[in-house]
Amino acid sequence: MNSRLFLLSLGLPLVAGVLVAPAAVAQQTSPGDTARLIRVPEVTILGGEQNELFTSIPGSVSKVSAKELRLLAPVSSNEVFRRVPGLNVVDEEGIGLRANIGIRGMDPDRSRTVLVLEDGVPVALGPYGEPELYYTPVIDRMAGVEVLKGSGQIQYGPQTIGGVINYITADAPAEAQTTVRLRGGGRGYFSGLASYGNTFGRTGLLVSYLHKRADNLGPVHFRLHDLTMKLNVQLNDRQTLRLKLGVYDEFSNASYLGLTQSQYEQGGQDYQQLAPDDRLPVRRYSISAAHTVRLSDHVQLATTAFGYTTVRNWQRQDFSLSPTASNQTGVVWGDPTVRDGAVYMQNSNGHRNRQFQVAGLEPRLAINYAVGGRSGELATGVRVLHEQAEEQYVVGKKANARGGDQRDYEIRTGLAFSAFAQNKLQLSERLSATVGLRGEVFNYERDIRRGLFTVNNRPNQIRDTMVVATSSVTALIPGAGLNYTLNERATVFAGVHRGFAPPRIKDAISGTGVALQLDAELSWNYEVGTRARPLPGLETEVTGFLMDFSNQIIPVSLSSGNAGAGFLNGGNTRHIGAEGSVVLDFARLLTLKQSLALDLKATYVKATYTDDRFATTPTNESRNIKGHQTPYAPNVLLSGGFSVEPVRRLSVRLTGTYVSSQYSDELNTVEAAPHGRTGRIPGYRLLDATLLYRLPGNHVSISLAGKNLTDERYIASRRPQGIRVSTPRLLTAGLDVTL
Repeated sequence: MNSRLFLLSLGLPLVAGVLVAPAAVAQQTSPGDTARLIRVPEVTILGGEQNELFTSIPGSVSKVSAKELRLLAPVSSNEVFRRVPGLNVVDEEGIGLRANIGIRGMDPDRSRTVLVLEDGVPVALGPYGEPELYYTPVIDRMAGVEVLKGSGQIQYGPQTIGGVINYITADAPAEAQTTVRLRGGGRGYFSGLASYGNTFGRTGLLVSYLHKRADNLGPVHFRLHDLTMKLNVQLNDRQTLRLKLGVYDEFSNASYLGLTQSQYEQGGQDYQQLAPDDRLPVRRYSISAAHTVRLSDHVQLATTAFGYTTVRNWQRQDFSLSPTASNQTGVVWGDPTVRDGAVYMQNSNGHRNRQFQVAGLEPRLAINYAVGGRSGELATGVRVLHEQAEEQYVVGKKANARGGDQRDYEIRTGLAFSAFAQNKLQLSERLSATVGLRGEVFNYERDIRRGLFTVNNRPNQIRDTMVVATSSVTALIPGAGLNYTLNERATVFAGVHRGFAPPRIKDAISGTGVALQLDAELSWNYEVGTRARPLPGLETEVTGFLMDFSNQIIPVSLSSGNAGAGFLNGGNTRHIGAEGSVVLDFARLLTLKQSLALDLKATYVKATYTDDRFATTPTNESRNIKGHQTPYAPNVLLSGGFSVEPVRRLSVRLTGTYVSSQYSDELNTVEAAPHGRTGRIPGYRLLDATLLYRLPGNHVSISLAGKNLTDERYIASRRPQGIRVSTPRLLTAGLDVTL
């Protein structure tokens, strides 16, 4: 179905609502004008008040505010996620177009174990059947970011393993406001955001347009356009309606091919475009509508409907590690004198064309009640979600061919039903308990219409076919948490919940229509921690966690740096560690006139295979990897920040990051392979700085930012197929105007 028609078929009359906690929706009036109702606040999953987070959330949470985003002046969303304890971010192309986020030692490949939302609505290609982030919301247009890692994530699903990340966009202002934000720097980097918002009586409108580009930021050049419109309507004193439309268009020369080990060691080719004809266009249309009604002073119904389509057609040139490969172009990268030390480019390509369509409807009911003199909050909801993926593989006969012969074609569909109930009861003045249960049913089908088959003992024959197979997965996902207030300065929390992620359709059903019974990803996740404010201006949070997997799905896809496709049952793994943060506001501690703040975020995690599991070495030996660390799970993550503001209208921000060494494969190979895809990845450090100056009147500000100021060169990743080198030092200047 045509993507635009698909979205229109959802129909604006689909009544929609907030995929979030009821506290996120409130009425506001402009000063001195009680008759004029203005904007609905932004959609959040944690609630809007920091005090509420401190006293009532039974789990680890983090918020990155609009103020911190301004001080960070991020080029990539990866800079923001590095500020959150427990999150490991792996750069792929240096600009965050496709985020790779791992939480508490989980594999960061395509962020598949993280539930990513924007204003409470999923953004993955297919939230159930294909949860990879080939599209990532652009941080330049965000007003904040929330991260939830505790048992509260069972409200959202279907991914309840690593955590929930919610991007928050701005809402319509109370009065007319025009904003222009411009950023520019070396290597052709530019980001320009223009927005206009106003409230007309009971209706708030915000329209924003973002254009972002770079010519040579690392090995990548890209262009993207991002248009968003939000309409908030206060229907009456009990009902609100929210509409949101989005159009995203991106083009880049993204490639799987990275450097060989010899190329990295020799230097001088860090940002060489090894496959200059590779191209990745991404286009996404999205629509959501939200209706919230207060049925009484204690009951609220919020209903959400959403739909989006994503088209991701990726053209990639073929290459081989074999010097005898056929159809070579004559271009060779690396060292041909070493086995597997060179890449031989071929005069052909493959087009991995994929189109995704997602539609969902979810009503939620929130009830505040009292029983036996104790207050309680009950949240319950159901959801139905339909997703469809169409995939074609087209063989191009030249390196730069824009088309070719279709080799594969299939359609994958899924229909999911889920329901949850979560109850929070105040057991005493200091102790509250939260208990919840989520149910998931996912029915899916793989319809293969063309592919490679063995015919008359001849393998790899292209044939049209009608192979259809279906399967399903069902799960009950419980969770519980306690929050105990020691005093007005400290709380203790603890939680446990079931981690669950459904299997990808393409991996659960084989290319010949056989249901492989790839299990759901299952774990028990525990955490215990404390939040404290021992002094005015001093805040701390420390959380210990254990994630015990009965089955962790192991990626063997090209994107994860392996030679296979898809995922396998990986068996038992255990992730144990601690994370914490300390924030010192010297202005409050020492009663200074200007704001002077220091913060430190730290994570320690050890993620290991805990069962006998055998892997094959490059020399075809079988080795038991029990006790080995999981790939891309550094033991130590540190992030620190120091800020001063304002000093005669000047704000200064320094941010430092440290990531310890990590392994790139399950064998925990230390010595680097000649092709660069396996081997230990040494630790690295980053230092960023921002200067922000506000002109008199506070309508105009100018900024200077430096990323990777020390110009540290390090291996960011050995995925997907070769070494990705760190983004070089980048200096940017910015101009913000608000009228």
